[in-house]
Amino acid sequence: MNRSPAPMPFIDALREAGDLRLPGSGLAWLDAARSENLEAFMAAGLPDTRAEAWKYTALRALGQRRFALGDADAATHPVDPHALALPGIDGPRLVFVNGVFRADLSKLEALPPGLSLQPLSRVLANDPEPLRFALSRQYREAGDAFARLNAALAGDGMVLRVAPGVRVGKPIHLCFAGAPAQGDVAWHLRNVIELGEGAELDLVEHHLATAQHKHLSTLVSEIVARDGAKLQHTLLQNVAEECTLIRRGSVRLGAKAQVMLHVLELGGALVRHDLHAELHGDEARFDTRGVFVLRGRQHVDTQLSIHHQALNTASESIWRGVADERARGVFRGAIVVAQGADGSDASLNNKNLLLSPLAEIDTKPELEIYADEVKAAHGATVGQLDERALFYLRSRGLPQAEARALLTAAFCRAVFSALPNETLRDHFSSALLAHLP
Repeated sequence: MNRSPAPMPFIDALREAGDLRLPGSGLAWLDAARSENLEAFMAAGLPDTRAEAWKYTALRALGQRRFALGDADAATHPVDPHALALPGIDGPRLVFVNGVFRADLSKLEALPPGLSLQPLSRVLANDPEPLRFALSRQYREAGDAFARLNAALAGDGMVLRVAPGVRVGKPIHLCFAGAPAQGDVAWHLRNVIELGEGAELDLVEHHLATAQHKHLSTLVSEIVARDGAKLQHTLLQNVAEECTLIRRGSVRLGAKAQVMLHVLELGGALVRHDLHAELHGDEARFDTRGVFVLRGRQHVDTQLSIHHQALNTASESIWRGVADERARGVFRGAIVVAQGADGSDASLNNKNLLLSPLAEIDTKPELEIYADEVKAAHGATVGQLDERALFYLRSRGLPQAEARALLTAAFCRAVFSALPNETLRDHFSSALLAHLP
C-alpha cells in the first residue's frame, strides 16, 4: 500500500514563505543557481538515515520545526562588543548577528595592503562577477540538502582575499553571533576565501551566543589556497545549547600550499560539520586537529574527507571526542589517495572517551588508495578513562570529580599543542574546562 509522505513543517514553511529574493538577486546567473538549488532541496527534502552521510544523525525532530526566514531586527539587537572578543586576537573583525552584517561591531578600518575583507552582500552589489563560479555551484549528492538550502537562500557572508605574496600580520576574526529574536529564526551565510600565491593568513572563526535561543544557521565556506600559500584556520564553536548549526567547508590546495585547521566544538543541540579538502597541487599539505566535548543530549556530527590528487602530498588528522550523560558524537574520517598521487603521506587518528554509560560515539575511519609508493595509516578507539590513572590521582588526595576532569582535559589538550597563538590556546583550555562535567 502506498503511503503519502509524512508532513514536514520545515519544508512547508519554505513553501509558504513566498518571495525568497535576497540581496544580490537580479543577477541572472545567481537567480538561476538559487532557483535550481531550491527546487532540488524542495524535491528531495531533508535526508534520512538511509543516506550513508547521515546514517548516525536523524533529522526527524528538525523536520517538524518551523523557522522564520531571517530576523528583521538583527541589525538592532544589543550586543556587548566585549562578549565578541577573544584573547590574543586584536586584528580586523567581521561580525554577523543572526546572519546580518553588523558594521557597528566590526573592525574593518585600516586594513593592511593586499587584504580585502568585505561582507558578501557588498561584493554582490559592487563587483559580483568574480564570485560567479563559487556561487553557481550545484550540489547533487543525496546528503547535500543543507548545502542546497544555503546556496538558495544565503544573502550574506564574507569575501576575503589576500593578494599574492602578502603576509597578513594580525589574525582575522570572523564572528557569528546568535541572539534571541521573535520566534525561531533560520539564517544562511556563505564565505569565499582566497589566498593568492605565496600569501599567508591566520583566520579565527568564532561561533557564539549572546543569550539562549533555538535558531537554525547554515554556513558554507569555499577556501582556495593557491601555490605556496599558508593558512592557519582556528575554529571555536560555543553556540546556544538548543540551537542547530550546520557547517560545510571546501578547501582546495595548490602546489606546496599548507593549511592547518584547529577545531573546538562545545555548544549546540545539533551540530554538523562537513569538511572536504582537495590536495590538488604537488607537495600540498593539509593538517587538522579537532575536539568535541558533549553533555546533556547534544549531538555533534563531523564528516572529514581528504583527497590526495597530486604527487608527494601530505595530511595528518588528529581528532578527539568526549561524550557525557546522553550525548552522542559522530566522526567519519575518509582519506582517498587518487591514481597518480604517488608519494602521498596520510594519517588519521581518532580517539574518544565515554563518561557515561548512556553516552555514545560512532567513529568510522576510511582509507582508499589507488596510487603506488604511499604511506597511509588510520585508527580509531572508543573507551573510558584509565582507571589506574584515576586511582593514582585519587590516592594523591584529588576528589573523584576533579580527577576525572583533569584526565579528560589532558586527553583533549594534546590536540591543541600545535596551535601557535599561546594566548588563544590557553583560552581554548579554559573554555574546554568550563564545559566539562
